[in-house]
Amino acid sequence: MAAVIVSLCLIGQAGYCSAAASKLPFTDISNSFAREAIIDLYTKNMVNGTTASTFSPKKPITRAEFTKTLDMLLGLDSVASAISPFTDVSKNAWYYGWIQAAVQLGIADGTSASTFSPTKSVTRQEAALLLVRALRQSTVATGTSNGFKDAASIASWAQPAVAAAKKLGLLKGDSAGNFRPTDSITREEAAAMLERVLQNAKWSAALKQQTNDSIRLGWQYGQTTPEFEQTVLQSNVNTLSPRWYFIGAAGTITDNTDKSLITWANRNNKKIWAMVGNRSDQELTHAVLSDSIARAALVNNLAAAVRSNGLAGLNIDFESVAPMDRTNFTTFITELKTKLSAIKAVLSVNVSPDLGTDWTEAFDYAALGKQADYMVMMGYDEYWSGRGTAGPNASLSYVNNAVEKLRQSVPDNKIVLAMPSYLIDWTLNSDGNVASTSYMTMKEQNEKIAAYSLRPVWNEDIGQYTVQYTANGTEHRLWVEDGRSLTAKYRLIDGAHLAGWAVWYMGAESADIWTSLRNAEKYYGYHL
Repeated sequence: MAAVIVSLCLIGQAGYCSAAASKLPFTDISNSFAREAIIDLYTKNMVNGTTASTFSPKKPITRAEFTKTLDMLLGLDSVASAISPFTDVSKNAWYYGWIQAAVQLGIADGTSASTFSPTKSVTRQEAALLLVRALRQSTVATGTSNGFKDAASIASWAQPAVAAAKKLGLLKGDSAGNFRPTDSITREEAAAMLERVLQNAKWSAALKQQTNDSIRLGWQYGQTTPEFEQTVLQSNVNTLSPRWYFIGAAGTITDNTDKSLITWANRNNKKIWAMVGNRSDQELTHAVLSDSIARAALVNNLAAAVRSNGLAGLNIDFESVAPMDRTNFTTFITELKTKLSAIKAVLSVNVSPDLGTDWTEAFDYAALGKQADYMVMMGYDEYWSGRGTAGPNASLSYVNNAVEKLRQSVPDNKIVLAMPSYLIDWTLNSDGNVASTSYMTMKEQNEKIAAYSLRPVWNEDIGQYTVQYTANGTEHRLWVEDGRSLTAKYRLIDGAHLAGWAVWYMGAESADIWTSLRNAEKYYGYHL
């Protein structure tokens, strides 16, 4: 109603003007050129005032304020991440989570590796760059030609974005044909820019799209059933994988089915793909898989467990399988798939990255991919305690290479990328060699970083923060896993249109990663 009254006032219906003033959400916007944009955005909860009654339309908008408005425009949530590289962004500041959300998605970045300058005014060329990034618009086709009289004064890093923003109708010059790139953009100008996005039919429709219901799998490990249930409720996970079944001699299985979790999952609309493990017992695995009678017994026992418990499927996690059992393992999966298909249950198989070693020789990607409904790429353990050299658990290039190798043999819509919620704390000798290692959860990592007041540094090449600290005179190094590193990995999922993601393991994560992953799914799900 307020927008209607304002429109009547604008076209000369004087009788409505006093009413308009009383209906406006802010007392200082009646003469603003962006009045209707401000009202619309305020109604949609995308902008706030500087006080309860004022908007301060002529005031320059700060980097923190503009970042939040972009997040709100995109429907993102504030991220209470435990990890931040910025010394000038307090965790107690109202804008902390909004900056984290934008930085994790690559919409905004710092003014340096360690500063964000949240209270600094946003220039017009910075606004162009941020908005084009937020809308994921290409700057390649537009080049750097923008037609502004003062084009030469636009910074080289901003030229493509300014050209794109002008072509898209997001930014305009002044009446003299100048862009004024280093001028601060005002709060009313920012509102006008955002309103232009909403007035674009394609973008407006895209921003209303619902997130696709992809696979979001979480493994149970080290938690009781009530603990696991509580963790799942706080997460985005829709598929549960409790470690219930392990193979035994002659094809028997140890059955740890928890009926209470099945009841809970059904009540909360969650699927269960129970994990089937071999405890990395190579000798037992060979004995069962190479014997047709034992293998058949194992297949029948697993199918019976699925049928009797009403499970949605199984998740096969056989590790340290001997290379000589490559064909036997494929035969097992083929026979199990036949049994599970008959009862309409899902079969998923966990595989490790193919590094050309004996560890993965038993996994025939192509053959397994033809049988299994899903192949879960365990995208971690890049460096491990026995390797002798310190390094990341899951760098972006390592995960990307693993996924791309699997994609050569398996359809994209069958691939699930598993991401880690743990890492290694590397203790180094004075010569830089590894002295010892200890595995730690994300929670423990965050506690360590807080206890030592550490400031991690983002490494774009590996898609992770790194940090070092000294304890008892000994140097330690961490390759951090957090919401930002998982978001970087999620881009691989989105770019390849994979079936979904998994997290090993539930309970080790920092709770904020669920917000990060929700934001990533929403943001990269937009077809802008």
